[in-house]
Amino acid sequence: MEINRAQLFRASCRALLLTSLSFGIRAGILNEQGVHFHLNASELGTIAATAFWGFPLAIIIGGMVVDIIGMKKLLLSAFFFHLAGILLTIFANGYCTLFRATLLIGIANGTVEAACNPLVASLFTDNKTTKLNHFHLWFPAGIVIGTLVVFGLDYALAHGVAEKPYWISQVEVAVMLIPTLIYGFLFSKLKFPVTERVASGVSTGDMYRALINPLLWFMIICMFGTAITELFTNQWTDVLFKTVTQNAILILTFVASMQVLGRAFAGPIVHRFAPQGVLLISAMLSALGIYLLINLHGDAIFLGAIIFGLGVAFFWPCMIGFVAENLPRTGAVGLNLMGGAGMFGVSIYMIFMGGYYDRLMIQKLPAGATLDAYRSAAAGTDLSKAYDAARSAAGPEVLQTTLIIPIVLIVAFGGLVLYMRSRNKTQ
Repeated sequence: MEINRAQLFRASCRALLLTSLSFGIRAGILNEQGVHFHLNASELGTIAATAFWGFPLAIIIGGMVVDIIGMKKLLLSAFFFHLAGILLTIFANGYCTLFRATLLIGIANGTVEAACNPLVASLFTDNKTTKLNHFHLWFPAGIVIGTLVVFGLDYALAHGVAEKPYWISQVEVAVMLIPTLIYGFLFSKLKFPVTERVASGVSTGDMYRALINPLLWFMIICMFGTAITELFTNQWTDVLFKTVTQNAILILTFVASMQVLGRAFAGPIVHRFAPQGVLLISAMLSALGIYLLINLHGDAIFLGAIIFGLGVAFFWPCMIGFVAENLPRTGAVGLNLMGGAGMFGVSIYMIFMGGYYDRLMIQKLPAGATLDAYRSAAAGTDLSKAYDAARSAAGPEVLQTTLIIPIVLIVAFGGLVLYMRSRNKTQ
């Protein structure tokens, strides 16, 4: 059986589509899960962060074993993790089952990237960063689809209902079973190549020695910031903007749509500015976008979403593409260390910001107030109005703290551009 590069790439895109569907749908139902299971923001932050724990665990371990067991077995294991996590989410009965379900989905998502990032780099050795952008456009595409599924089913099934029934959220999660079964079937039928590192004859020992490179660790540290800027803001959209606009989840749709467009047309941009130049521009636009999200209100907030979406569009694929192009001897482990570092950083930040958000809320509610009593209050009551007012004040403060990260990245990537320019001159 011959290796079909086009079919493998399409199947990889479908697998990544599912990982982002889980992200978009989870972001869309996070608020409902909190109300249904009486969870505070700290608990919601821990549940959301669990996916980002499972991801680095899986992607780092996957990067270490992918050359041994092969990319096909790794992707079929991702299929079974996805299936188990989705079913457990549908039938969750509280905090513990949601925690386990989200962990399984996170492991599945990390396993997909552990195999697919080196797969795309191996299939397109002459055009890695552009093809990684084309591959990773399916992450925001899945977010667009996922948020529209949540928005559409909410409108169709809960329109005119005072409180959305939780079974609708379960139906929204069940939608993910369709792409799960599709990608599992496709990968089971295809033949896979070896990774680029193996094909080029770089030994395992040389790969691990290449990981000592200071440039790689600089990029890993930056990956913390790029991933937090993109994924924390996106994941908490419904929580942070619920009182700013009636269609908070559509902010995420606008952001993700801009990411799809940016990555689809990444080729000429990457060739013109190189990955490091694109990263500097991205940091500038991300900082501006978050500033606008803080200061704009009503429908005007969607302008901030557009600019922020263009800013974060290139972060993930260009970070991985930079390592693939400039540090190829680090192999699958180098690529997957980048992804693992990003998701680990997001998981820690989500837990920290969940607790910070709860403390802000308590400060802005009357003395002695309990968050659960105000969160569960019927719409239109004094408790409900006070809770909404507290959320309107707390959300911008969370984003104000997050804004510091892309500002630091502007300095870091500015230095990277100068370093790469001087290095290229001496080569």
